[in-house]
Amino acid sequence: MTYLEERIRKDGVICPGNVLKIDSFLNQQIDPQVMKEVAGDFYRHFKDRGISKILTIEASGIAPAIMLAAELNVPMVFAKKAKPSTMEGQDHYSKDIYSYTKKTWSQVVVSKDYLKKEDSVLIIDDFLANGEASMGLVDLVSQAGAQVAGIGICVEKSFQPGRQRLEEAGLEVYSIVRIAGIDWEKQEIYFKEGH
Repeated sequence: MTYLEERIRKDGVICPGNVLKIDSFLNQQIDPQVMKEVAGDFYRHFKDRGISKILTIEASGIAPAIMLAAELNVPMVFAKKAKPSTMEGQDHYSKDIYSYTKKTWSQVVVSKDYLKKEDSVLIIDDFLANGEASMGLVDLVSQAGAQVAGIGICVEKSFQPGRQRLEEAGLEVYSIVRIAGIDWEKQEIYFKEGH
């Protein structure tokens, strides 16, 4: 059992609609020990992939991504969910991504200065459900002509189609915790073996 799985068992809150809330240690309040463990797990799995950049999406992916970037000694880039005024007139990659959690579309952007065709990019995110965010980030990497080295996920909802969608696109997915199911009435979280 991973440290992250232990924290989910201890502090995860199951909400109506079988939604798992873990913002007391991963999404809003960040437990640095959880991030250290997560970064170490990702590092052990991806350290020999020749990664030159870590890419995530704001905001919840930033903490695990920056911790891993420090371990790998590479830059971390995050896709902004709105184009800031400082990017006016600046070349950038963009992609519209739908958030099922927030039920909104966001146009995410990354400056062309930070993703180059010679990059080998590892995508890191906090959750994988339907795969919208990960596929959007893959599209940004593709626009740059760079390569995706893999996708690292803190918590995967294996009962949703995200992993299958990414694997069908030929991408490697490595998840620290995989959840097979959530039962709000019983207040149970069912974990799945493997990464």
